Amino acid sequence: MNSVINSTSADTATRRLFADKMEREGQPQTAIDIFLSYYDALCHGKTGYIAESDIDPVKEGDIADFSDIDDLHAAGEEALAHAVVIKLNGGLGTSMGLYTAKSLIPVKNGLSFLDITALQIRNLNSRFGLSIPLIMMNSFNTERDTIAALDGYPDIKTGIRPSFIQHKFPKLNAADLSPVDAPHDRRLEWNPPGHGDLYAAIQSSGILDNLLKRGYKYAFISNIDNLDAALNTRILGYFADRGFPFLMEVTDRTFMDRKGGHIVRLKNGQLALREAAQCPPESINRFMDTDLHRYFNTNNLWIRLDALHDIWNRGTLTLPMICNVKKLDTRDAASPDVIQLESAMGSALSVFENAGALRVPRSRFAPVKNCEELLLLWSDYYDLTEDYRIVMNRRHKSIQMNVRLDPRFYGTLDKLKERFPAGAPSLVECESLNVAGDVRFGKDIVITGQTSVINTADEQAFIDNGTRLTGEVRC
Repeated sequence: MNSVINSTSADTATRRLFADKMEREGQPQTAIDIFLSYYDALCHGKTGYIAESDIDPVKEGDIADFSDIDDLHAAGEEALAHAVVIKLNGGLGTSMGLYTAKSLIPVKNGLSFLDITALQIRNLNSRFGLSIPLIMMNSFNTERDTIAALDGYPDIKTGIRPSFIQHKFPKLNAADLSPVDAPHDRRLEWNPPGHGDLYAAIQSSGILDNLLKRGYKYAFISNIDNLDAALNTRILGYFADRGFPFLMEVTDRTFMDRKGGHIVRLKNGQLALREAAQCPPESINRFMDTDLHRYFNTNNLWIRLDALHDIWNRGTLTLPMICNVKKLDTRDAASPDVIQLESAMGSALSVFENAGALRVPRSRFAPVKNCEELLLLWSDYYDLTEDYRIVMNRRHKSIQMNVRLDPRFYGTLDKLKERFPAGAPSLVECESLNVAGDVRFGKDIVITGQTSVINTADEQAFIDNGTRLTGEVRC
């Protein structure tokens, strides 16, 4: 795919409206150019779809496996002095009923996502006598609180700025593709451009040039809520030794991942990422076939900073467009439909020539997107190691456990805390957990096997302190 914008005018007057609006909002020309390229494509009938006929599935054995690169630790340790860690940190905890930086939620032993990430970097620096920079891609909503929290870790500061801010894209009216006007709440007129904005934001911030001037070559990028995604010297060694400009960590898809982005191979042989929004409606069943499309994007990425710089020197980096139709106000089903133009960070897989993919264990992917996953992280299902990695408790026998909590009573962090006031129950011997109805749990609860806790009454039920639960429990 062409990585350089060659924009044509779709509607000069409307394009000017969008450009002026972004300029007034303080958005740099880089972001304006990328947005207008997507707008032009949309006006010319482009959907961003990747049809099944245009791709081939990636089969087992087509990509390298983590188990085959065990001898590259030394190469990774040598490359560490030239490595930087970047975390995507733009999200608010809205899915858990919060409107503050999600990374500041306590998740394990009283530590937040940000705390654990900072402690991982501190441990690496201490172990190898280095100063590996930790950089956050923040949103306007998370920047202030994040920087304040990082001030608690002065020993990991370097001469590199610790953050840069994601750009903003204006929303479009779905009816006529005009700019959205929401005088009652101007914030609703804007959407984040997706984490694919990282490449433009790090370039326009000046941080990319500064990193290169300071001798940094390799960037490891991941979501801050995926605490299993720590910098791994074995993978860094593989990345550096093979000379990839870009490497994506993928893992085996499960039924739970069927709607998530997977890798495919284009007819020209290049690997590519296909997200659900890029799948034509008639191909959705094949998209979700986990036997056909086997590998899921973990959003753990490795990038050669000089290769990224070279692309920018050739023009403006643009990624495959994602067109999302949403409500203007997602909290109001009666609000009008709008279009959000976005891109995915992993779709750079099709932009960097000779990009690669590496199959990694499922343990490299354990993000926390909702209260059910947060409860698992609170519990003894996961351990926090001495070097601040989150790992599955070795006593647990299955690869993945499903937790389903009644969203009426456990859908927000406040409700979760109210119903688990003494903390999470022991889940290390649990195979699955389903809680239906309003149930409050006492302390020292142990849940084993396949367990369903059901309360059909209007009144809240209480599980006594020290209770062991297994099977179907009605209360």
